[in-house]
Amino acid sequence: VLSLCCEACKKVIFHVPSELEADTLVGRVDLKECLQSAEFISSSDGNFKVLEDGSVYTTSALSLSAEKKTFTILLKDIQEQVQKKIHVSLVEEEKKTLKTRHARDTVLKRTKRRWGPIPSVMIENSLGPFPLQIQQVQSDTAQNYTIYYSATGPGIDQDPKGLFYIERETGNIFATRAVDREEYPSFQIICFATTPDGYSPEVPLVHTIRIEDDNDNAPRFTQDLFEFCVPENSRPGVVVGKVIAEDRDEPYTLHTTLKYRIVSQTPPITPAFSLHGDTGVISVLLPQLDRELVPSYTLLVEVRDMAGQPFGLCTTGTVVVKIEDTNDNAPSFKQLQYETRVEENRVSVEILRVSVVDLDEPGSPGSGAVYEIIRGNDDQAFEITTDKNTNEGILCVVKGLDYETAKQRVLVIGVNNEAPYLLAPHSQQLSQSTCSVTVHVLDVDEGPVFKPCLLRLDVKECEDIGTAIGRYVAEDPETGNSEGIRYRIPPGQCNWINIDDRSGEVRTVRVLDRDIGEMRRGQCNVTVLAIDRNGKTGTGTIQVCIVPGNKNIPRITQTDYIMCRDRKPICLTAEDGDEAPYSAPFVYRITDRNLASMWKLTPHDDNSWYLSPKGDIPYGIYEIPVSVIDNGGKIGENTVRVNLCDCLTPTECDGRTRQLSGGNVTLGLWAILAMILGSLLLLLILITICGCCGGGGIMHRQVTDDCANHNLIISNTEAPGEEVMDHNIIPLQNTCDQGGYGVKTGEQQTFEMVKGRGHTLESVKGGGHQTLGSVKEGGGQAMMDTCRYSYSEWHNFTHPRLGEKVHLCRQDEEQKHSEDYLLSYNYEGKGSLAGSVGCCSDQHEEEALDFLDQLEPKFRTLAETCIKR
Repeated sequence: VLSLCCEACKKVIFHVPSELEADTLVGRVDLKECLQSAEFISSSDGNFKVLEDGSVYTTSALSLSAEKKTFTILLKDIQEQVQKKIHVSLVEEEKKTLKTRHARDTVLKRTKRRWGPIPSVMIENSLGPFPLQIQQVQSDTAQNYTIYYSATGPGIDQDPKGLFYIERETGNIFATRAVDREEYPSFQIICFATTPDGYSPEVPLVHTIRIEDDNDNAPRFTQDLFEFCVPENSRPGVVVGKVIAEDRDEPYTLHTTLKYRIVSQTPPITPAFSLHGDTGVISVLLPQLDRELVPSYTLLVEVRDMAGQPFGLCTTGTVVVKIEDTNDNAPSFKQLQYETRVEENRVSVEILRVSVVDLDEPGSPGSGAVYEIIRGNDDQAFEITTDKNTNEGILCVVKGLDYETAKQRVLVIGVNNEAPYLLAPHSQQLSQSTCSVTVHVLDVDEGPVFKPCLLRLDVKECEDIGTAIGRYVAEDPETGNSEGIRYRIPPGQCNWINIDDRSGEVRTVRVLDRDIGEMRRGQCNVTVLAIDRNGKTGTGTIQVCIVPGNKNIPRITQTDYIMCRDRKPICLTAEDGDEAPYSAPFVYRITDRNLASMWKLTPHDDNSWYLSPKGDIPYGIYEIPVSVIDNGGKIGENTVRVNLCDCLTPTECDGRTRQLSGGNVTLGLWAILAMILGSLLLLLILITICGCCGGGGIMHRQVTDDCANHNLIISNTEAPGEEVMDHNIIPLQNTCDQGGYGVKTGEQQTFEMVKGRGHTLESVKGGGHQTLGSVKEGGGQAMMDTCRYSYSEWHNFTHPRLGEKVHLCRQDEEQKHSEDYLLSYNYEGKGSLAGSVGCCSDQHEEEALDFLDQLEPKFRTLAETCIKR
């Protein structure tokens, strides 16, 4: 029987005959593929039964011709509360031959009647008496044979500790003791009917025994103590938290239907919270939760099964609800009036402390006091701050008071909280609490007074010892000048500075460096004494602050790079150990003028710039000096080494690069080979021309200017481009010109290659050489014929020899063909519209040199190669 599974744990297809008898094996399903431990296996169709190993049998005769059969196998794991379904479809097998059956040919089949007992039920924790009969199974084959029965269970494992047994003769199944449903929710008993000789004529019978739940487990809370928080003055209905309980009895029954309730509340005042009976959610009930009255509540809660009925089992738990503070209490002064005294001209001195009362939680923003002077401080002579430890207001004099001007001052001080005030329900808005302070000014013989009383001096770090950083002097309030006043710094203070005892000039005595341990805070306060002639003393404070300096130079983090043929810009990034404003943004400069004409720098961000080549520069290794200037003007010199390599990726560059002419450019193997072959070809052309013009002992032929124009053109222009002023170019001087350098040697006419100045295209056309037209006017026809005859001789002489040389170049040392050498000429695309530029080409045009203005891209490439870099 074939079994096909489509999407595991979803659908199984069995191909079966159209007619099925009872107790026929339909197929086998892999149950473990869907559920490893199935405690309960059942079929939705009573015509099929499923054994523990996944075998599917028919319980009665079936015919697929009448209707399509589908049913579902249900798998349950009660302990894990997992349920899976397998959909089974029966498909009729294809018949090999189709045969029409008449009514008289109908064949009657007998099917065996089989008994399928319904699942048995056993009460959990049953009281017996034991052994307790559960069920009786019978076999239709017991007519002539002795029936033998055996039992196994539960499900996958064997019978646990002999829980069940079966009588051989009767088929009665008995339980030996009570069963705990939480341990064994159900059992499957597989019964076998055998003949005395051990033969089993029937398919084993599977019998299910389900353990009916007894309410023997009380619900329990998941936590021993539940703790929740809720802000005070929360509105009724605000959720505080949720309590959760569990019950081990059978789910979805009354045994596990739980109800919650609050048993008691501590303190036992008006109920402040409500508990939802079904969900266990705790909500606010009392509209006025006041933390100042009750900071926390303790609730005793109960959970009961059987839907809360009195006979259900119950358990209690504890819930603690803390009330969070809000700023619903305004601060108020302990006294409404204060008096204090201060000597005239005293500054930076504490003259009074005021305190407040606040019922909010101490140390919280709702109780932190913020003081302010509302009236009486128009000249800003007073200042009030908050002591964070005591929450008191500290009143200080920040400007000297003059007894002669005002003998007393009256101040009005107000107080608020750090957090905004939240109005409690059913309460009225409170006004700000205030108090008045009367300050009596005392007349004294004034000593010197520093102006200002606190002097801040900013010093750049790493300044030299003895650097003057400022001047701090005091004045005699009687005379209004600083004559006769001496200055000194008491010992035991920060020893960063000293002060001149007469002038009050302040100088450094140490190198101030923020990287040193005692200077890492960056500032220190130094008390300075001013003593007049009468011995009166005044005090002032110098606050020395170390300002970060520009002590580090910027450095480029990475200086070695490889740039491939795509010439993607390089991102240079610099670092500076200084802080702002002496670090970024950086400015990059190329200090070498020659390299600056080949490379350029463009900004990227404050720290980075891009380095890229200008145009098509040669491959090679470039060492580029780059200076980086920080925001403070400090310059760091760096050398960036760029390997401009003919590669696709940097990993392909193995160090073999084309160097610059003058020491940094090297030529590849193919470039050298091309130069050698080009030289050989040029030499062969020159020899052939010389042989054609003067061979065979006849020396009467003259090479005309037109002939020279058709062979080698003396020009420094190879197309529209740059001037070529290279003295190494050797022009060919013709012998047809009377002023040329033609020389007769023996019986052969030759051409002498001499160095000379190149000519432009215009000079060749207009002056100094004969054009095609001038040759025709003065016997040019004979000269043109001579050139064409020379070309024929040259072609017949050089063509076979050049082919032989190319053939030999394609062979290695062993005379074998090699593809690594030059190949013979092949078709390379459409030719130039200007025709050939050699003297050996047939010229049919009347113009002499106009074709040079219309060279094809291949000739432009040749021109670019010859340009002096």
